[in-house]
Amino acid sequence: MLLCAVALTACEKNAVQDITGSLPGSRIKFFNFGVNTPAVNFYANDSKITAITSATGVEAVTGVSSGGVGSGGFYSAIEPGAYTFAGKITADMDKNLVVSRATATLADGKAYSYYISGIYNMTAKTAEAFVLEDAFVDTLDYTVAYVRFVNAISNASPMTLYARNPTTGVELPVGGAVAYKAGGAFTALPGAVYDLNTRVAGSTTNVITRTAVSFSAGKVYTIGARGDITVVSTTLATRPQLDNTANR
Repeated sequence: MLLCAVALTACEKNAVQDITGSLPGSRIKFFNFGVNTPAVNFYANDSKITAITSATGVEAVTGVSSGGVGSGGFYSAIEPGAYTFAGKITADMDKNLVVSRATATLADGKAYSYYISGIYNMTAKTAEAFVLEDAFVDTLDYTVAYVRFVNAISNASPMTLYARNPTTGVELPVGGAVAYKAGGAFTALPGAVYDLNTRVAGSTTNVITRTAVSFSAGKVYTIGARGDITVVSTTLATRPQLDNTANR
């Protein structure tokens, strides 16, 4: 009888829920930056971490499309430990087929980003992937913004990101040259609106350009390069592009 009373109390509409438990100690963000990669849901081992909301009670066949970021760009809380992360197709055709995998061990109190990257192999139905630690500075200076550059373009040479203030004409490098599947350090920049360019070592020619990007003081950003570096069109979705996602 006592057990029944406890169960009934827990099910009452006005019962008080205990929400004082601690959150998992690690965080991870998911990017689908593969060229022509199908829409996917992201998994940690066998647990689904991202999905599109469905109002029908049936799992949505849409997911995070190529060029998209999971969970609206927010981090997902996850227990520290070793994981195999994967992107799995959400469409009815090839549903739950794994298109990318990467393994990583997540440490307590740290943040990470998982990237599907490179160019999707339509025959093998696979893409590449990698995981980076989002190594924030220990103490934030709230008078500046912090920006880093990640290179997810498999056929691009190592590139340096430059931020140019169009008002003052001052251009600053955002860290050094970054190779494919790598990320630079978070670099302090004055809060302002910038035109962004990437260049390879020894060249003055801009490889990828994005104008009028706002960096607010006290915030942290990742600029990710995605696409096919051989595409010269200014409108194709597969062209090289710079994505701006806030980390915090």
